[in-house]
Amino acid sequence: MKWRLRILTIVLLVDLGACLDFTQTVFGSYGTDGVPAAFGDFNSDELTDMFMLRDDFRTVQIFLGSDTEPLLKEGPKCSFKSLKISNVVPGDFDGDALMDVMITAKTEDGKLGVYVNWGGQSYINCTSEEEKILEVHGEPMVLDYNDDMVMDLFGLERLPSGVEKRTFWLFKKDRSAPEVRQMPMLHSASLRLPHSHAFLDLNHDFTADLFLTAEGNFEVWNGTDLHNGFLFSHTIDLPTGLNKHVGQAIFLDVELKGNINVVLPICFDSKCSNSTILVHNGHKFHDLEINFKDPDNKQWGFVVPDDDLFTNAITLRGGDFNMDGYPDLLATLQQHPGGIIQTFLLENVPMDRKPNPLSRTFVVRWKALAPFANGTVAGAFYDFYQDGILDVVLVEKANGKYRTKAFRNSLDYDANFVKVIVLTGLMNKDVPTTKTPLGRTKKTYGTNLPGPRIAYYTITQDGYPQYGTSPQIPQSAYFALHLPYTIFGLGRTPNFVDSITVGLANRSRTWTQLIPNSQVIVIPWPIKEPWRWKAQLFVTPSKLILMSMVALGGTCIVIMLIILGLYIKEKREDKLEKLQEAHRFHFDAM
Repeated sequence: MKWRLRILTIVLLVDLGACLDFTQTVFGSYGTDGVPAAFGDFNSDELTDMFMLRDDFRTVQIFLGSDTEPLLKEGPKCSFKSLKISNVVPGDFDGDALMDVMITAKTEDGKLGVYVNWGGQSYINCTSEEEKILEVHGEPMVLDYNDDMVMDLFGLERLPSGVEKRTFWLFKKDRSAPEVRQMPMLHSASLRLPHSHAFLDLNHDFTADLFLTAEGNFEVWNGTDLHNGFLFSHTIDLPTGLNKHVGQAIFLDVELKGNINVVLPICFDSKCSNSTILVHNGHKFHDLEINFKDPDNKQWGFVVPDDDLFTNAITLRGGDFNMDGYPDLLATLQQHPGGIIQTFLLENVPMDRKPNPLSRTFVVRWKALAPFANGTVAGAFYDFYQDGILDVVLVEKANGKYRTKAFRNSLDYDANFVKVIVLTGLMNKDVPTTKTPLGRTKKTYGTNLPGPRIAYYTITQDGYPQYGTSPQIPQSAYFALHLPYTIFGLGRTPNFVDSITVGLANRSRTWTQLIPNSQVIVIPWPIKEPWRWKAQLFVTPSKLILMSMVALGGTCIVIMLIILGLYIKEKREDKLEKLQEAHRFHFDAM
């Protein structure tokens, strides 16, 4: 009996491992030779597509999301002979409600050029290598400068004299050369490269602000309706004299209080053997004192920035992996001194070190992404099954070659969520109405939109209020890999979501009493009339509902069987009684 149990245990473990690594299910027999560069819904079918770089970064190809295996299928692509692509940003750069694909690439003379591959309904008009729109110094950031739902750029322009100018490039609907606007130079600080600039609402006025990465501090410029677009507000200083390597800032509601925190990875020493994460609570940065020692007492830390694709800056990526409402992290760590490199999950847990002004911290879950281990140099969250549960895309590097892997997140409990997507709201009358793979009416309501603020409010199962907020696509440079939607985990709370508020361009609208486990698509058009904004809601049944239906169906079947058995028994008894009556001697007949 014992050996049978052992065999069964081994089979279950093997099956579980195969379930967690489902690269074949996602990509089939192709696609793993590229690296993910961005996400977006290219063909407006409500399934998120993955933009990947292949052929030694000379080809950008769209892998279209699907509800059948493989879950990502090869789609349109653009290839270049002499351009080496360094970044990809999907968005609408001409206002036709169809997704274009902007790339940055280094030319033969070493300069960084910006190219736009204009998109159609299901195809790309690939640009030629001579059709460079502009040149930039460092990767540009995508934003909507003038609230016209046409994507614009912010970055550094290097003049022939060597002077660097902070510049906005405003794209037009006729695809002509973008309008150039210089940012007022109220501060002479140089911007750091690689940067972690962001476009998001930081002062709760539902207008996206500008967060700039300068040398030695961060600058916050408040968004306005003025001609210049942004007014300088304040700087956020780093702790002095301690940090040797400052990573890329990301923006999360760490404590689930409805506030967006700046989350910053840093190294205290040049080798990053002493690493930590800082969180800005609105007043100053606080050290979370992350424990980077594994169960074998070996020291880990962030990877020292180098010239490689995914390790040229210390980068964190956020998402709610366990659906408890609190955002978790993916981080690439290195065993010190000079050991293996691996991507790990950092879970958001209560702070147990008192006193501390912050109530949450992060703990490394060393085995959470097993069986993936040595050689995973980057990770990003992605919802492969469109069920609200975030899976993980991992990038492996071996012998100088990159490969993409897929890790399936199979939660062992039934958690609720709400998924919010804010589109540009633009429409294209030339695009016919069709059906999506999910059986819904397909209409084009625009594409990826950076900058909106999304917030929700609900009551937990214990009766406590729960808030949460998130910016949508606040960053786009240096493989930020932000999803074009926001997933809020609600834990085991089956209650209605009391309210969801979406705001942009100094306007907002709130929708109340939303069903959990639903996908909300917000169409903020016309942008100046929020009372006309639309929200389409699609419900995804939870495992609990399905189990309840199965249980109810099983109960009904059992009751039917009992009734059927009693009916058959009664019929047999009636038959026997009639037979006995027929053979009984009737004395009255004598």
